[in-house]
Amino acid sequence: MCFLLSDTAATDRGHPHTISLKLRDTNQLFNSMDPSPFIEKDLDDDAEEFIVSWAQEFSPSAPIKLRIHLEQWPAEDPKELIKTAVHNHFAHRAKITDLEFKRLLRQGRTSLFIGLLFLAACLFLSKMLLGHEAGTWAAVVRESLTIAGWVAMWRPMQIYLYDWWPLLQLRRVFTKLSHMPVELVQKGKS
Repeated sequence: MCFLLSDTAATDRGHPHTISLKLRDTNQLFNSMDPSPFIEKDLDDDAEEFIVSWAQEFSPSAPIKLRIHLEQWPAEDPKELIKTAVHNHFAHRAKITDLEFKRLLRQGRTSLFIGLLFLAACLFLSKMLLGHEAGTWAAVVRESLTIAGWVAMWRPMQIYLYDWWPLLQLRRVFTKLSHMPVELVQKGKS
């Protein structure tokens, strides 16, 4: 398992926030179950969660940098390969999150259409069947239809008021991470 840390007070000019990972070797950075070629591999779940959670802690406009400290340096220089793999991973995650965002908005439109139809049907039934009927049962049925119609609007309201913006923020974080500088540091050298 990798030991993870983060420097929030880095001295790097233009990068006030540096996310640091301390790894034994490059294999700890990637998901060992992913059979993809090295530059297309998924990051290890723990490493991704750590990087994303620290990135979300910083201001969206603050520049960030990923610094990976390696104890065992491979025979070939891994700098460009790891930089490309990290950027590819987060670009892919941004694309997937964008697709989820679009799916959610499509679901919101469908839910809104269904909700409005159901609300209109409930209000119409209430007016047509009960009209100006007086009495306790007529009032209970009238109010029940009105409430049922408005309850049908709950899901589209939830989507359009609350569910869309966390996905949009996450997509922005992934996009930012797909362009951040990535630096590899050999143990004993800084």
